[in-house]
Amino acid sequence: MEIGLMSLLVYAGSAQFIGISMLSAGAGIIPIIITTFTINLRHMLMSSSLSTFMRNLGIGKLSLFAYGVTDESFALNTARFRDGNWDWRRALVLNHTSNLAWIISTVAGGFSGRFIPAGALGIDYALIAMFVCLLVFQLRGRLYVIVAIISGILAVTLSLFLPGNAYIVAASVIAATLGVFLKRSKQFASTEQKS
Repeated sequence: MEIGLMSLLVYAGSAQFIGISMLSAGAGIIPIIITTFTINLRHMLMSSSLSTFMRNLGIGKLSLFAYGVTDESFALNTARFRDGNWDWRRALVLNHTSNLAWIISTVAGGFSGRFIPAGALGIDYALIAMFVCLLVFQLRGRLYVIVAIISGILAVTLSLFLPGNAYIVAASVIAATLGVFLKRSKQFASTEQKS
């Protein structure tokens, strides 16, 4: 019951793992909220990116859609919206089908997870592989590849200097900002060549 309720209320795997770890370590509610909020700030970036496809929707529909935004649903919805044959209804179904699968899977994992030996079947690499796959699906040109490489190099470099996981957020923000400037300078250069 607790696993299902947490999966329903906190639809973010990283927040669930960190929240449970902090709870078991005896952390207070405020540090848990601040930590999970910080870890999931990327949802703000994903939501703002998807908002360009969600114009003219009421606050109720937007809220229902926003609840289901995860790394995976973001990657799929973004790709589908860019292809053109996608709308908010299909995106909403995708989000909430994923959510239902997540809730069922976490409850099933709570019951059956103890039967899987630690590190068996490459499960320790599955999450990393999933994020690599999500990244590859987002690479739609040379600029995206350059930004991804810069982000990776920055994350590794900043991990030597910044405590905790702050280096991930810092590298993402710096690389995304650099990507915006590169895209604008490229657009500016092409506009200058045309005139």
